[in-house]
Amino acid sequence: MKIPTSRNAFSLFFFFIILSETNFLAKTQNTIIPVNVGVILNNDTRNGKMGFNCINMSLEDFYASNSHSRTRVVLNSRDSKSDVVGAAAAALDLIKNVEVQAIIGPQNSMEANFVIDLGTKAQVPIISFSATSPSLTSLRSPYFFKVAQNDSSQLKAICAVIQAFGWREVVPIYIDNDYGQSIIPFLIDALQDLTTMQTRVFIVHTPPNLGSQLFTKAKEIGMMSEGYVWIMTSTITNSVHLIEPLVLRDSMQGVLGVKTDILETFELKIFTIRWKRQFHQDNPTILNVELDVIGLWAYDAASALTRAIEKAWTTNLGFEKTTTSSNLTDLAISLNGPKLSKALLSTRFNGLAGEFSLHNGQQQSLNLIAFERVIALWTPENRLIRKLNSTNKSMYSTSKKNVGPIIWPGDSRYIPKGWEIPPNGKKLRIGVPVKDACTEFVKVTYDPSTNTAHVTGYSIDIFKAVMEKLPSAVRYEFIPFAKPNGDSAGTYNDLVYQVYVGNFDAVVGDTTIIGNRSNYVDFTLPYMESGVTMVVPINDNNRKNAWVFLKPLTWDLWMTSGCFFVFIGFVVWVLEHRVNDEFHGPPLHEIGTSLWYSFSTMGFAQREALVSNFARFVVIIWVFVVLILTLSYTASLASLLTVQQLQPTVTDVHQLIKSGAYVGYHEASFVLGILKEMNFDENKLKAYKSIEECDELLSKGSANGGIAASFDNTPCLKLFQRKYCSKYTIVGSIYKTDGLGFVLPIGSPLVSDVSRAMLNVTEGEKMKEIEKAWLGEQTNCPDSNTQDSSGSLSFASFSGLFLIAGIASLSALIISVSMFLHKERQQILIRFNSESSIWRKIYHTLRIFDRRGLSSHAFRKSAPQNGIDSDHVIGTSGASTNTNCPQNSSRFLVHTKSHFSFSEESGMPTRESGDANPNGQAFQLALAIELSNHPNQESKNSRKSS
Repeated sequence: MKIPTSRNAFSLFFFFIILSETNFLAKTQNTIIPVNVGVILNNDTRNGKMGFNCINMSLEDFYASNSHSRTRVVLNSRDSKSDVVGAAAAALDLIKNVEVQAIIGPQNSMEANFVIDLGTKAQVPIISFSATSPSLTSLRSPYFFKVAQNDSSQLKAICAVIQAFGWREVVPIYIDNDYGQSIIPFLIDALQDLTTMQTRVFIVHTPPNLGSQLFTKAKEIGMMSEGYVWIMTSTITNSVHLIEPLVLRDSMQGVLGVKTDILETFELKIFTIRWKRQFHQDNPTILNVELDVIGLWAYDAASALTRAIEKAWTTNLGFEKTTTSSNLTDLAISLNGPKLSKALLSTRFNGLAGEFSLHNGQQQSLNLIAFERVIALWTPENRLIRKLNSTNKSMYSTSKKNVGPIIWPGDSRYIPKGWEIPPNGKKLRIGVPVKDACTEFVKVTYDPSTNTAHVTGYSIDIFKAVMEKLPSAVRYEFIPFAKPNGDSAGTYNDLVYQVYVGNFDAVVGDTTIIGNRSNYVDFTLPYMESGVTMVVPINDNNRKNAWVFLKPLTWDLWMTSGCFFVFIGFVVWVLEHRVNDEFHGPPLHEIGTSLWYSFSTMGFAQREALVSNFARFVVIIWVFVVLILTLSYTASLASLLTVQQLQPTVTDVHQLIKSGAYVGYHEASFVLGILKEMNFDENKLKAYKSIEECDELLSKGSANGGIAASFDNTPCLKLFQRKYCSKYTIVGSIYKTDGLGFVLPIGSPLVSDVSRAMLNVTEGEKMKEIEKAWLGEQTNCPDSNTQDSSGSLSFASFSGLFLIAGIASLSALIISVSMFLHKERQQILIRFNSESSIWRKIYHTLRIFDRRGLSSHAFRKSAPQNGIDSDHVIGTSGASTNTNCPQNSSRFLVHTKSHFSFSEESGMPTRESGDANPNGQAFQLALAIELSNHPNQESKNSRKSS
């Protein structure tokens, strides 16, 4: 037997050590260590009951999915009874007597304020899921962890909304103690004082029960009407289900609320169903309860704590006592507290309320602020956005375009301005003129059933648009300046004077800004240019000319076009003559066909099919030129026939004064004073009420009881001239004014605000919309300055087109002739080698050109399948075997019209029309072809002849 060496003995000893350690760890892992955790809530409230249920379910879910955990959290619940002292006593009992490793709670910020100090002293982590005060931070204690949303995080969202709507001032309503019930009597007096303030935007930061009472009282005194803005913080909105439905329906309609937005996941839906079932089992007397974000925070807080306890697992969970004193304030120190705090800070997971992550003891998950009815979302990166997956990449957006539609208090869809003038709720009395002319600016109609006035028009819409731009909500009503029977109560000067004496707060209409009126009232900036102009009848000098159709083009363009038509016809004939039978025939026929084809391109009516690609190319270019010429000619001729040469009957005001002609003016206008200043005879001035009456007077003329001209402000006369543009024209301005504006009392604080708002309206798209709605689009009516701008078109305007057509035609012609000379060079050289004259040689070449190009693909296509040209059939072979042919035979005689000559050099036949070839023997062939219906007739004749 061998004795083991020292090395083997050491290995065996090491194996026994590892085995012992493994057994020890296995026993340790199989041992579940209970961990005491305290819970401090108000068990009499719904939030307290909901939070405790969510904490229990969180522990059940964690250990159900992590059965191998080495620890088990044991909850030790205490009721704070909504009392600060009770919460502190509960925390002291849990730390000193139970020796809890952590405390979840307490429920509100005031209770947490005291408990934090106890947890810091004992180094026990305090985890709050419902305390939201910004004063509770980890900077105060490293053992305090806030899972809830910080109240300060929603302030930026509220500020973004205020900035988006342009509200300048807000009134915060808040409570910083727990004695809210005792301040209700004083709240009524405070709200009464708020009604006299100009500010109409209020931010409410109170508990839900106190907030419901505040809105009820505000409804009673009329502060939930149109023009008010109410914004609730998440303190109310996150628990809005705790408010009575009657209060929500009757007293809180139109209130904006800031609410923490939670992503609606499948896990959350399943948990909500489980939670409702469990909550009703534990609390059967509580009905209509809803799970809110506070419950989700409680669930995530418990999940984070169980994970941290498992991560910071240790067998030493005791406390170290610093003294042996029995003083209540002397607390032992948790040995596992620092390690557990570090584990909480490093815990990361996806909770029900979103991604869980603590930074400096504060929840850092992506919690979005959403407004009730989901009108917008707010994030620190993008500020206000309409949708979470919005493609808008702009940073820090505070535009109200990113906010959805809102129904404001009073069931109003108009955005409140945030403050009101006057503050006592009175309406501004806005005087408007009553007239029959220029009703596009102001029109007053009466409802016969209620006898109420309805005011519309261009000036009215501009005034409303300006009021919407004001930083304050100005309430107003329109009052017609009329007698009891509905007729006008006076002139525009009389209407403006009513503001001076205090009968009206303002005047809105087509009121002209003039110097003498500014001595009594103030005007806003003008919203339209104005002045005094004159409208007179016109003479139509459009002459009737029988040769007007020649005027659109100058003579050089006419001549160039005609020459090009002839030239293009010639080019097409040259390119098509040898390959196209339609361009063959007698000389006059060929000339007519060529010219016909060229000129028919004007109407695109050419019927001859082109064979040559060169001809097609030339025609394509020429058709484009003809198209441009045709369209230009049509446009120019239409302009000549439709544009009228309008000349006013009167061009000078002094001419009217000298001639003593009658002139007209609108009876309510300030123009009467100007006409008197211009030394018009008062007996020659006639007033009219409507534009129809003005038209009637102008149509009669001064000599027939009418007028020779009419004077009024420029905007009204432009409307008149648009309606009767074929009869009258406007002659330049004779008096300059500052335009049309609104009238306000001297020293009114609204003058500057209205003027600034006027600039925003007149420079924006709203002004264009109003002009289009009331004044219509610009018409095609000519004015007195219209001249014959449609001059004749000259050759210079189309020289480029003719140059392109000419180059294309010449290029095709040169290439085609070159190809012909190259192809027929042998026949042409026969004459050129002889001693014939040059003219004889040219004649010979032209005779060759006049022949058909039998080698062309056009003739090859038209030939029979046996390859024999249909015009030069020499003979046939074989007999027809078609038994369906008629019994009677037919004879066809085909004669060739050309002579054939055989060249001495090549032996090739050439075609000449008419004369025989002098170098060869001319002959003519005739062929008679007899067709018989009998298939064996030919064979029978053969046998007979034999």
